[in-house]
Amino acid sequence: MDKVYVLFTLPLENSSVERIKDVSPRLQVNVHPTSSGEDIPEELLADVEVLYTLHALPEPESVPELRWIQFHSAGIDHVVDHPLLHTDVQVTTLSGAAAPQMAEFAVMSMLALGHKLLDIISDPPEERWGEKRYQRYEPLELRGCTVGVVGYGSIGREIARLCYAFGADVLASKRDLKNLQDTGYCLEGLGDPAADVPKRLYPPEALRSMAALCDFLVVTVPLTAATRGLIGTEIFDAMKPSTFLIDVSRGGVVDHGALLEALKTEKLAGAALDVYPVEPLPDSSPLWEMPNVILSPHIAGSSAVYDERAMDLFAENLFRYLSDRPLLNLYRPDLTY
Repeated sequence: MDKVYVLFTLPLENSSVERIKDVSPRLQVNVHPTSSGEDIPEELLADVEVLYTLHALPEPESVPELRWIQFHSAGIDHVVDHPLLHTDVQVTTLSGAAAPQMAEFAVMSMLALGHKLLDIISDPPEERWGEKRYQRYEPLELRGCTVGVVGYGSIGREIARLCYAFGADVLASKRDLKNLQDTGYCLEGLGDPAADVPKRLYPPEALRSMAALCDFLVVTVPLTAATRGLIGTEIFDAMKPSTFLIDVSRGGVVDHGALLEALKTEKLAGAALDVYPVEPLPDSSPLWEMPNVILSPHIAGSSAVYDERAMDLFAENLFRYLSDRPLLNLYRPDLTY
């Protein structure tokens, strides 16, 4: 049978190479680590049928046999304008591979903010042990709270599952309310495949109404033309002043001008942010000085087992590809994710 040439542009452990080769004897695997499509040798590009990459994308004319690109990330807003994504080449993402760690990060942030961990850490000893410490550190328990999840994909569904286990009421907004089943990649036993957890699902147009009910608002949507600036003044004005914002989406979804104003005027109780419009977050940002804000350097998706999960997903997709079955996590050009 014909060989299928697979090219990785990321460094790969030998065990991962063998993991992929085990999918089928038809696979010819090559590894050429690079961050630029221009640095890939012509002899590798000439035969490549399946490309696994993060940033490195060659020009369409240099890859005549290319049929499928698997990205090493869930979000691919950084490459949506590349010519290859406007051809008939299939494109898939790693949506779902980072869901467990990102959901844990979101829940960790909710617990830290709700239980006044920032104050406990920063207060001097005399305040920590003062007579009014019970009032000062009185927690907002996750149990009994209302958590709103903005975007009900793999990450949002796992956040919902964990919050439900804590005893929180979950609300969620979803772009397409006619198709509730999660058809993307999901680790067994995780997530909310049939969207059973939320007490109510909202269309994007009703996000303001949902936000008004929440004690925590968690943002997980991809960055698209439709979601850029989605969380802005209108949403912050609708929220209770006791509400906390958790952002694990993409920089640009939350309007940081509106966010700063909401924090300064105490229309928002606090925030945990993992993504920013400009990264790294500039030293001049007032966010650095705000005592009720957790700032992390875009690492919510990081995990010691991320690459292992990525290879499991890729192996499943390779099996589907070789069997002429639909691929998981297909990119939709009309939605740009």
